[in-house]
Parts: sequence; structure tokens; C-alpha cells
Amino acid sequence: MNDFLSDLEFLSSEPLLKTIFKSKMFNINRITLETGLEIEPHPEPYAVFFLVLEGSGIFTSEAGEVNLKKNGYLFIKADEIRGIKCLENLVFLAVQDSN
Repeated sequence: MNDFLSDLEFLSSEPLLKTIFKSKMFNINRITLETGLEIEPHPEPYAVFFLVLEGSGIFTSEAGEVNLKKNGYLFIKADEIRGIKCLENLVFLAVQDSN
């Protein structure tokens, strides 16, 4: 057992992904984004559940944009676009379907 938030790092140039758990069924990653960083909307072949642990950001999906803060969550289906713009140093979990 570990503390998800004990070793946080933020890079000014790119998101930082740390794999927490990997299995045949799903992967859990912790991602940090520094304020102002953006992951441009793009499709991915897997479904994903995002859960914000700290900070805030605008999450984009085919349904539109939503501003998520601590404890906010969003599910995006496989092959659907997703993007994130960080408004305040953002820490979130991404639980990915391992298709």
C-alpha cells in the first residue's frame, strides 16, 4: 500500500504518467499536468475512467467539455476523443480498459 500523492512531480513540458497497477483487464495510471499544459483531443482505442485527485482541468469528450475538480470523474468509451487542459496543477487517475 502506498500514498498516491506522496511522490508528485510536475513537468513544465509534458504530462507525467506513473503506472500504479497493470493487469490483463485494466491499467491504473496516475497522471500529473502542470498548470497550462494541454493534451489535445484525440481518439484512443481503449475506454477510460478519469478521477481527479487534486487541481482542476477541462476534460474534452465527444459529449463536449466539462470542468472537473477534486473528486470529479468522467468515463469515455473506446475510440472516443479525449483531451485535457490543465487549469490548476492537476493530479488524476486514469483507469484504462486493456482491450
